[in-house]
Amino acid sequence: MRLWHQDIITTLSDQRLLGQHREVCALRGKGWGKKHSTVDYVFTHPYMNLFLYHKLVMDELVRRSFTVNYDWYFLQYRGKTIGYDETSFTIEPHDMTTPMVYAEHDADYAALCMKLLVERGEFALKRTEYKGD
Repeated sequence: MRLWHQDIITTLSDQRLLGQHREVCALRGKGWGKKHSTVDYVFTHPYMNLFLYHKLVMDELVRRSFTVNYDWYFLQYRGKTIGYDETSFTIEPHDMTTPMVYAEHDADYAALCMKLLVERGEFALKRTEYKGD
């Protein structure tokens, strides 16, 4: 499981974008707080950050004419099993002055994501676009 850099969401294939949506749904639901080596950083941030990231993914799905369960656009919705979480679930506002949803999604992480996508045959980059290894 990986959260792709937010700036490349629009470049993901339909299948990978749908996979990202499923993974974020799982994290927002019963997966919230469960350890996973690749995405543990998500749990050090407010739940709102994951919600905002998910909104980026869903907006791209809608732009591509996919149907998204509209319930996911509500912060309190945590999936079919949990439903709407009307408890005092910790919600801290995201600093909207920062363009990044996650500070970990920096230029190095973007390069890593691009490298992984190229290796997986997602798309080819021009030599000047990739500044990795």
